[in-house]
Amino acid sequence: MAENPNQKQIDKLKKQFAKNNNENKGSGPNGPKKPAFRLYWVYAIVIALFIGMNIFSAMTFTAKDYDYQEFEAALELGEVDRVKIINEKSIQVFIKEDVLRDAEKYADVRESNWGGEINPGPHYAFQYPAETFEQNVKEFYSQQPSEDEIAIVYESQENFLGDIIKWVLPLVIMIAIWMFIMRRMSGGAPGGGGGSQIFNIGKSRAKVFDKDTEVKTTFNEVAGMTGAKEEVLEIVDFLKNPTKYTELGGRIPKGVMLSGPPGTGKTLLAKAVAGEAKVPFFSLSGSDFVEMFVGVGASRVRDLFKQAKEKSPCIIFIDEIDAIGRARGKNNFTGGNDERENTLNQLLTEMDGFGTNEHVIIMAATNRADILDRALMRAGRFDRIIYVDLPELNEREDIFKVHLKGIKTDDSVDVKLLSKQTPGFSGADIANVCNEAALIAARKGNKHVGKQDFLDAVDRIVGGLEKKTKIITPQEKKVIAYHEAGHAAVSWLLEHAAPLVKVTIVPRGRSLGAAWYLPDERQITTTEQMLDEMAATMGGRAAEHVVFNKISTGALSDLEKVTKQARAMVTIYGLNDELGNITYYDSQGQSEYMQKPYSETTAEKIDKEISTIIEGQYQRAIELLRSNRDKLDQLAELLLDKEVIFKENVKEIFGPRPWDKEEDVIQEEVLETEEKDSESSKE
Repeated sequence: MAENPNQKQIDKLKKQFAKNNNENKGSGPNGPKKPAFRLYWVYAIVIALFIGMNIFSAMTFTAKDYDYQEFEAALELGEVDRVKIINEKSIQVFIKEDVLRDAEKYADVRESNWGGEINPGPHYAFQYPAETFEQNVKEFYSQQPSEDEIAIVYESQENFLGDIIKWVLPLVIMIAIWMFIMRRMSGGAPGGGGGSQIFNIGKSRAKVFDKDTEVKTTFNEVAGMTGAKEEVLEIVDFLKNPTKYTELGGRIPKGVMLSGPPGTGKTLLAKAVAGEAKVPFFSLSGSDFVEMFVGVGASRVRDLFKQAKEKSPCIIFIDEIDAIGRARGKNNFTGGNDERENTLNQLLTEMDGFGTNEHVIIMAATNRADILDRALMRAGRFDRIIYVDLPELNEREDIFKVHLKGIKTDDSVDVKLLSKQTPGFSGADIANVCNEAALIAARKGNKHVGKQDFLDAVDRIVGGLEKKTKIITPQEKKVIAYHEAGHAAVSWLLEHAAPLVKVTIVPRGRSLGAAWYLPDERQITTTEQMLDEMAATMGGRAAEHVVFNKISTGALSDLEKVTKQARAMVTIYGLNDELGNITYYDSQGQSEYMQKPYSETTAEKIDKEISTIIEGQYQRAIELLRSNRDKLDQLAELLLDKEVIFKENVKEIFGPRPWDKEEDVIQEEVLETEEKDSESSKE
């Protein structure tokens, strides 16, 4: 059958294609990639060359160690052929060839390192001064004349390679170490090889969230902070619709400062602004500008604002700005060239240089706004300050609802009750409560998180972990019981003291006992309210004095609290009749000197008034407990018996408080009954 000529052509094309494919294999995009160059290869090559040269020099130089006495003995026997003096100090001895062949004592230097041939030499070497050596040889031949005198040859040798290695190798090692340190300090910035990170040390370290890395946080995830959200919503609207403001000649604030206690959600609020506005978001911390090298912080500020201008409209968010924004010129012991101040100066310059049409907004967060530089806070820079305060009752309820979304709860969980049980808690604290409650429920083996788990979590966070194994003597336990009963009794008998929730003598954390109260959330506090709170705080020590006629060290935290309150009454709030309406508090932190703003005479008067206030409330607590001694004993005995008592138990002994609000009484009684039932079931 005849072969098809078309088939021949097809087979030929297939072979040619296969040949070309094999030749190009590995060089195309699908082939194996060539290994990238690494700076470590240079280090390895230099070290290998150094080791190789040392090995080569050791193999080519075969001379053995010698001394002058051995040389003189060989000279007497006529075995030395010649001597070479190198650089007037190194003596190289060459043995006669026939002697090498026959004498066994030269067997170790007979053969060459490169094979079985006779070693041409030098065979031995030693250090000796050239002039002394030559003189000794002449004296030898003068005493023993010989026709076959050895030849002495002088030679100079320059070890260029050895000198180069001696100077270059340490320099290479130092450069390698320096480059390694620079690489580490530059944080391994992308965009270059091993040594390129050195040149990135002045670049901004801000994380950029744009359309490729979109911020998912929105205002729906930010509970509470109603006033703060209203303020920043205007910024979001400006970034979405800038012409709405610019057409009317308006100008959005260039800088927005979020100030408030830790954990209130300042960073979360900034992320929500970026998520809502759908614009690039530069996020970094104030400490990212700080470096050990002079000028790096200012360079990073310049690079940050350069990138921001290229991506406008955008947001720059600097968290913990107090790391670089601290007031200048105070306690400056580092001299005039302070790196932190240089960084702040550059930040001030960049913020002041922005035009109204660049649509770049700087947001910052700090919990120490009082120490920031005044130039940073002036109009035109951070000209809008948003104070993010601790959440109030309704806001805490909203925050609980957000954090409870991912937790399996049962029907017993009352969000209103939980928000009422957590006065003074920040958003981060509430998130911690929810997480701790889930852990407690899991530890018990429950399928759902119940109300009691949340209450236990609050107790765990406020008071610490229960330590039921702590060894306490019966006498100590009795003192602790009367101490806590004294707190409960005095707070119950005073109108403005915080209502009691629970008292325990089970050790928690560092305390041996604890009492939980439900303070009113008020914006201002009167003198009577502060005095009642101080008397309730001193009730523990007063009970020890009334019952045992002696006091213990258990009131340390109480004394610390009342001392701070009394000092605030006298020196801050002007609530003392003796000193009058005067305050020594500097809310701006602008005091130029670390001195007291009052004289020594006034200081003595302040100390006297603080002591008078505290002692007055201490005596007041003692009188209250003495007039209710029988009820104090009943409460302490009940506490010794049950270890944990609630408001209902105190009410049975002392009777209802006439000044309690009706709605508070109903809700707190429900809480106490359920808590009591839960404690009984656990026991």
